[in-house]
Amino acid sequence: MRVWKRATGALKDKNSIWVAKFSRKGPWRNPDLETVIIKATSHDEHRIDCKNMQRVFKWLRTSPLYLKPLVWALSIRMQKTRCWVVALKGLMLIHGVFCIDHPVVHRIGRLPFDFSDFSDSHLTPSKAWGFNAFVRAYFAYLDQRSAFVSSEVKKQNNNNKKEVEETLMEELDKLQKLQAMIDMLIQIKPKSMNMNVGLILEAMDCVIVEVFDVYSKFCNRIARVLLRIYDVGGKVEAGLALKVLQKASFQGDELSLYFEFCRDIGVLNASQCPKIEKFSEEDIQDLERIINGASAKKSLLEGSGIVVENEEEKAIVLRDCSATATNSQSENGLMTVITHQWEVFDDEIMVGVKGNNCVSNCGRVISTTTNNPFEESYSLVPYYLPVHNQVLPDLISL
Repeated sequence: MRVWKRATGALKDKNSIWVAKFSRKGPWRNPDLETVIIKATSHDEHRIDCKNMQRVFKWLRTSPLYLKPLVWALSIRMQKTRCWVVALKGLMLIHGVFCIDHPVVHRIGRLPFDFSDFSDSHLTPSKAWGFNAFVRAYFAYLDQRSAFVSSEVKKQNNNNKKEVEETLMEELDKLQKLQAMIDMLIQIKPKSMNMNVGLILEAMDCVIVEVFDVYSKFCNRIARVLLRIYDVGGKVEAGLALKVLQKASFQGDELSLYFEFCRDIGVLNASQCPKIEKFSEEDIQDLERIINGASAKKSLLEGSGIVVENEEEKAIVLRDCSATATNSQSENGLMTVITHQWEVFDDEIMVGVKGNNCVSNCGRVISTTTNNPFEESYSLVPYYLPVHNQVLPDLISL
């Protein structure tokens, strides 16, 4: 039965190659490229034709004009197939195309074929359900990934034209999308005992690399977003970031279990997986402090007079912008506040929170510090006080 199946698959591939060779060349068709794609997505489940896959990638790197015939030939082959081997090889091929860093590839958008309801017609339902689920999950992720990258490229181009910086809410929304993509990635795994075959393990190697790529992007972005929230974020942004961090903590445990499962079934790249570092509780507590302290800080700003934040930090005070001038205030409205650590000059207000001050200038919040700003940089860049030894001229005798 297996010999007959392999012979039938090889015969189908040869017929497809003959049809491709005698097809007419045009802007959407390239017979040589179609032949290479058919060989790269053959019915042979025991081997992957890496040579022809690399030829496809090399073709695309040579010129972006080959993208249209590539996508056309691959989509036609994927729409016709009812074999999980051809479908999985096609998904691995388009995954490799996505990894090519070229602007044309980033604008592909949704995949031109649909495997959301894929079903293998060459296996019995009891044997095919695991392969069907694997192909559907892999397709769902690649389709979502391509759509996400395409939309981000369009937004970036529009922002570059308008010279507009990405807002904090937009960055938080992007973090949630990256988390959704990680959830889709960890669903790509063999779910039946008969799936421990070489082709599945090769696909899992590609998935493991993708998991690390997406998760590293998420970690880099969440670090940048948290810094912005601590600087200028409000209650709404802090609340959304708190949900992202809580989900990230749970997601880290799921990723650890996923990597352990991949190592057990023999995925090579999973054996090189580093330990997933969890997000610290301090970050979560800081966000909760921002959410809980937003209303209290607002009421203090609306009041008047001096409020001492902490008995141990009496040098840090809170003053209202509308307070009347006192003896320590100059005629031009400038106010000087002297602490035991550093001198801070401000024209509006100073709010002290545990050594870090938030200077508010008509609603605009700027983060400062009460420590010596040069103290931590002595080992890197030495700081010298300016000394002027210039001799003053004798202006009287002139």
